[in-house]
Amino acid sequence: MNFILVLPIVVPLLAAALSLLAWPWRWLQRLIAVAATALLLACGLQLTVSVAERGIQSVQMGNWPAPFGITLVADQFSAIMVAIAGLMGFTVTCYSLASMDRDREAFGYYPFLLILLMGVCGAFLTGDLFNLYVWFEVMLMASFVLLALGGGGQQMEGALKYVTLNLVSSALFLAGAGILYGLASTLNMADLAVKLRAVSHPQLVTAAAMLFFVAFGIKAAAFPLFFWLPASYHTPPVAVSAIFSGLLTKVGVYSLMRTFTLIFVQDTGYTHALILAIAALTMITGVLGAVAQTDFRRLLAFHIVSQIGYLLMGLGLFTAPALAGAIYFMVHVIIAKAALFLVSGIVHRFAGSYDLKKLGGFGESHPWLAILFLIPALSLAGIPPLSGFFAKLALIQAGLQIEQYGIVASALAVSMLTLFSMTKIWAEVFWKEAPAGFVSESAPRSLPAMSGVLLFGPVVLMAGFLVLIGIAAEPVFAFATRAAQQLIDPAEYVHAVLGAQK
Repeated sequence: MNFILVLPIVVPLLAAALSLLAWPWRWLQRLIAVAATALLLACGLQLTVSVAERGIQSVQMGNWPAPFGITLVADQFSAIMVAIAGLMGFTVTCYSLASMDRDREAFGYYPFLLILLMGVCGAFLTGDLFNLYVWFEVMLMASFVLLALGGGGQQMEGALKYVTLNLVSSALFLAGAGILYGLASTLNMADLAVKLRAVSHPQLVTAAAMLFFVAFGIKAAAFPLFFWLPASYHTPPVAVSAIFSGLLTKVGVYSLMRTFTLIFVQDTGYTHALILAIAALTMITGVLGAVAQTDFRRLLAFHIVSQIGYLLMGLGLFTAPALAGAIYFMVHVIIAKAALFLVSGIVHRFAGSYDLKKLGGFGESHPWLAILFLIPALSLAGIPPLSGFFAKLALIQAGLQIEQYGIVASALAVSMLTLFSMTKIWAEVFWKEAPAGFVSESAPRSLPAMSGVLLFGPVVLMAGFLVLIGIAAEPVFAFATRAAQQLIDPAEYVHAVLGAQK
C-alpha cells in the first residue's frame, strides 16, 4: 500500500481521537493539534513531491480492485490541495492558540478542527463519488459544530442557514449519484469517465451534471446559491472564519473541477458555457456585495464569493492554460483570504470592533500590521508582482486566446472593484486617524510576547508565501500547467486507477 496517500486522512483522524482522550488537559489538546497539523503539512508536501516525480498514484483499500472497492488517488492537483490544506491547518491552529477562548477549547474546538481537516483531505483524495459524498458529510458535521460552538444568537442563526443549504446540496448530490449509478452501474470516477463515453442516453448525463453543478455550486458559494456564506462566515471566531474561507468553498470548486473535467465532458458546449456565465455573475454579485459593506469580516466574506468566480472562469474556459490559471489562482486565493481574515482578527483584538467606521489609526500605531494587510489585499486585487496578478493574468490571457471577451471584461472590472474595496479597508482602518474612544475598554493596548508571535507569525508566513509564488511565478505556473494537463487529458488518471482493465 502507498501509505503517503492514506496519511493525510489517518493523521488528523488519530489526532482527533487522541485529542478527545486528552479532554481534561487543555495544554495537551493544543500540543496534539499543532503536532498533527505540522505532520499533515509534511505529508502534503511529500505527496506533492512524490506525484511530481512518479506520476499519478492510487491505492485500493482492502485490496479490492477498482472499481469495486474504495479508491484513493492523487494527481498533481489533489496533491497540491492536500499540501495547502496542511498549511492552512497548521497556521490557523497556531493562531488559535492565542485567539481561541477557553470555553470553545473546552467543548472540543481542536478535535473538530482536526475532523474538518480529515474531511477536506478525504474529499481531495477520494476516487469515487459516493465517498466524496461521505467526506462532504464529515466536513458538514465538523463545520456545523465549529460554527455553532459558543451558542450566540447571531452565530446559531448563521449556523442553521449554513447547515440547511448544505443539506439541500447533499440531497441533490445523492440524486445525481443515483442517476449516474443507474446509467453506468458504478460511482468510481475513473470508471465513469470510461463508461459514460458510450452511454445510450447522453441527455440523462447532462441532467445529472446539472444536479451536481447545483450541489457543488451551493458548497462553492456560486451565484445564485451563495447567500448562506455572508450570513454565516462572519459569525464564528476569526480563526474558524479563516479556515472556512480558505478550504470549505474550495472543496466545492475542487469537486466541480474534478467532475467537469473527468466525468461531465459529453456536452461541453452547454455545460461549460453555463459555468462561464455563472462565473461572471458570481464575480460581479460578490464584489458588489463587498463594496457595500462596512463590517470588516462581512466585506471579506463577500470577497470569498467574488473570487470563486475566477476559479469557475478557468473551468468554464476549459483549456489547459485556463485550468492552469485556475489552479494557480486557487493556491493564491486560499492563502490571501485566510491571511486577511487573520488580520481582521488582530485588528479586533486591539480595537474591539469589526466596524470600519469605528476603526482607524492602525497605520501609525501598528505599521507592521498595515504591511501584513497590504500584501494579501493587493495580491487579492491583482497588483504586481504579487501572486494574484499572475494568476489573473493567466486567466485573462486564456480567455483572450479563445475570444471570450465578456468574461475577460468582467474579470478586469471585478479586479478594479476589488482594489476599491481593499483601499476602503486601508483608508478606514490604517490611514485615517483613530476616532475618539474607538478602542474598547476590554481591548488590550499591547500583547504578551508569545501571543504576538502566535497571532502575527501565521500572517507573516502567509504573506511571505504570496510574495514568493509571485516572484517565482514562472516555475509555479509550470507546476500548475502539469496539473492542468492531467485534468484536460484524463487518460493517465484513468490508467492509474483502473490499470490495464480499460
